[in-house]
Amino acid sequence: MAVSSNTFTTTLAVGNREDLSDIVDLTQRSDTPIYSMIGNASASAVFTEWETEELDAPGNNIQSEGRDYAFTQADPVNRFGNYTQIMEKEGKFSNSQEAIKNAGKAEKILEQKVRKGMALRTDVEYSLVANNPSLGGTDRQSGSLSTWAETNVDRGATGANGGYNSGTKVTAAPTNGTQRAFTKTLLDGLLQSAYSSGAKLSHMFLSPYNKGVFATFMSDANVAQFRYAAKGGRNTMVGDAEVYQGPLGLVYAHPNFVMGGNATVARNIFVLDTSKIKWAWLRKIAEDKDLAKTGDYKKFVLQGEGCVKPLNEKAVGVIADVYGLSASS
Repeated sequence: MAVSSNTFTTTLAVGNREDLSDIVDLTQRSDTPIYSMIGNASASAVFTEWETEELDAPGNNIQSEGRDYAFTQADPVNRFGNYTQIMEKEGKFSNSQEAIKNAGKAEKILEQKVRKGMALRTDVEYSLVANNPSLGGTDRQSGSLSTWAETNVDRGATGANGGYNSGTKVTAAPTNGTQRAFTKTLLDGLLQSAYSSGAKLSHMFLSPYNKGVFATFMSDANVAQFRYAAKGGRNTMVGDAEVYQGPLGLVYAHPNFVMGGNATVARNIFVLDTSKIKWAWLRKIAEDKDLAKTGDYKKFVLQGEGCVKPLNEKAVGVIADVYGLSASS
């Protein structure tokens, strides 16, 4: 329809005020399911160590009446260690930008400190689920959970474990194997291995895609079907499961958005005994307050330093080399 002659419209105006909301939405997730569940410990050096020991294997213990005692030499404890990793986030804002009225204050230094702090926690989560071997030196690196797992692991063909080397005192990255689909059979096999080794793996962390695959286990012929009673109002179609009660106990399934970020981390499913794993902080996340003023701007640095501390590698179960982003990747 034509505009009436000599009508002054918004397309001609130059003085109309903008309509910009003061609410700035944060679209990125910031949950850290593994880090939040394993709890914190303290470190007092850049290389933090701990010890483990094993009970004697069960066996016949039948002794003769009147015998002399036969003493066997005690086994030494096993000694492990990991290097702390320095992580940081920073920002710099001109004094002019700080003085300007800004919508939602999202582009102000105080708001950015909060958001960068949240992002730093997700970097801790990433260091847990990555395939990074431990490294010493000034560019030191915390060995990720996958590099510790040796006992309770299921890998694709040609895959190989990493593990801790007591001589070099570092972990090695595992070798990727042939990818395959995540199945109930793989989960049951890992849980049986863990039970036989004495581990109590009860929390599973997996990519969003594989959380959906896990939900399809409900249709397995060997899984009891569950139903909800229909109530008044809207009926709900249930297509999810959060807990698996297998032959050897309960496992709680937790989707982890950090694990869905790329194919490298999505290919692993972690089944953990979270009571046996800690994150050891040498320096908890904090702002460096000693930055010198060097120009017409304000700046900040948030920093933390720590490492994962598996008190026993058997507490780290891994179903490796699964498709983690789609049915073929």
